[in-house]
Amino acid sequence: MSSTPDIPQLIVEGIHERKGRSVTIIDLSALDTATTSRFIIAEGTSTTQTAAIAECVEEYVRKNSGVKPYAIDGADVGDWVILDYGDTWVHIFLPDTRQRYRLEDLWSDAKITTIPDLD
Repeated sequence: MSSTPDIPQLIVEGIHERKGRSVTIIDLSALDTATTSRFIIAEGTSTTQTAAIAECVEEYVRKNSGVKPYAIDGADVGDWVILDYGDTWVHIFLPDTRQRYRLEDLWSDAKITTIPDLD
C-alpha cells in the first residue's frame, strides 16, 4: 500500500536544502475567493539563490514524489519565482520584493503558519 506524498512538506524540505529562509504557509482552503489551497512563501538573499531554491524545490519534489509543477515563472529574473503545483503555489522572493507585495497581509484572513529557519 503506497501513501500519498506530502507535497507541502517536500516543498519546505526543498526550500531548506538551498538555505531558503522565512518560510510561511498560508492555508487558503477555507476562503471562497482563493484560486488555490495554499501558498508557501520563502526568501532568498539574491536572484541567484531564489532561482536555485526554485530549481531545488522542483527537483526535490519530483525525485521524492514524481510530481512536477504545472508551471514555473520568474526564474529568469529571480526577484519573485513562482512554482504552480495546482493546489499549492510556491512563492520565492527577494526580501524587498516580499515586503512590496505583502502576501501575508493580503491574505491575513487565512491561517498562516511560520516555519522556523534551520539555523
